[in-house]
Amino acid sequence: MSFPHGLGFEPDLSDPYLARAAALREIFARDAVERDKAGGRPAEQILLLKESGLLKLLIPREHGGHGEPWSTALRIVREFAKVDGSLGHLYGYHFGSVHAAHLLGDPDQAAALYRRSAEGNWFWGNARNSFSKTLSGRREGDWITVNGFKPFTSGSHVADALMIAWLDEETHDWAFAAVPADRPGIIVENDWDAIGQRQTGSGRVTFADLKIHADEVLDHGFDRGRPYRTLGVLQQQSVLLNVFVGSAQGALAAARDYTVTTSRPWLHSGVETHTDDPWVQRTYGDLVLRTQAATLLADRALAAIDAAFARGRDLTEAERGEAAVTVAAANAHAGAVALDVTSTVFEVMGARASASAYGFDRFWRNVRTHTLHNPAEYKIRNVGTWFLTGAYPQPSNFQ
Repeated sequence: MSFPHGLGFEPDLSDPYLARAAALREIFARDAVERDKAGGRPAEQILLLKESGLLKLLIPREHGGHGEPWSTALRIVREFAKVDGSLGHLYGYHFGSVHAAHLLGDPDQAAALYRRSAEGNWFWGNARNSFSKTLSGRREGDWITVNGFKPFTSGSHVADALMIAWLDEETHDWAFAAVPADRPGIIVENDWDAIGQRQTGSGRVTFADLKIHADEVLDHGFDRGRPYRTLGVLQQQSVLLNVFVGSAQGALAAARDYTVTTSRPWLHSGVETHTDDPWVQRTYGDLVLRTQAATLLADRALAAIDAAFARGRDLTEAERGEAAVTVAAANAHAGAVALDVTSTVFEVMGARASASAYGFDRFWRNVRTHTLHNPAEYKIRNVGTWFLTGAYPQPSNFQ
């Protein structure tokens, strides 16, 4: 995959981690269309991620990781999404679960989980969708017994460890824990069957008398209510916006290659080659300009996320609010641009590009699936409210 120089779509290959990601991206591209059609488990691709060392990217060096900032991981999400939105999604969500212990638990718990994850080269899945109240737990001495299910459990089907959230039956408060994915009582249904993100395993996990020890529960009230503890949702939103940006960039690259090598001029265009058609030129120009703007907003959001996490537990409500507005703006714009780009490229590629063998539709399907779970309307309202009144979004599951 290549772009004309100066677009700002290519990774900085002087960064060894981005260089590894770019090499993996090319491997992932080889069978991306076939894997998208098949759905299921990207087991070989997860193994390649493990061999690359990129699963340890954000774990602090003192605990066996590489100690990179969030922006590096999110740029890698973008790289993978250029060819495979599912792998971009899974990679980004992996880090949300790895670092949940740091945000939700005490420092000793976080350090222990970092070390175990680095030593085991774990891939993490997510079963902590706190929008869903379908999982509950009851205290039985030193143990909690958890029953119910969680939907949208991205990565559960290929996970070594799961971060889960449930409602306490007595207090009705949320509780969180990190547990091995193969613990008895965890049943990964692997029933995800959406039109997009087909290899993310974002279906249901059933929990049947899952036993969790009290020491594994992360939320012990440590720094409860501090703004820093609410950054997980901004990280998640940043994963999505970089899937959007990467998908738009990837769709443009794929469409450009097809247009240059395969597309035929329209009967009444008056040109000999499709790329000489002023309509085609202007359409691509518009899509490139809009994707560049989305990329620049996404880069601005990367800087905001890095700055917020760097502040640690000293992060103020105002600083958290500024990051939330920046991420919301980038997310909403990236989603809208990606939806348009991944659809409009068909108009300038031509009818033959709709053949399923090419798999060009996967870019749109992936973006459409994500944007439906993450409505831009409410992010745009948050930006507008902040602009008019100065009020920041109240921390919640989605902002």
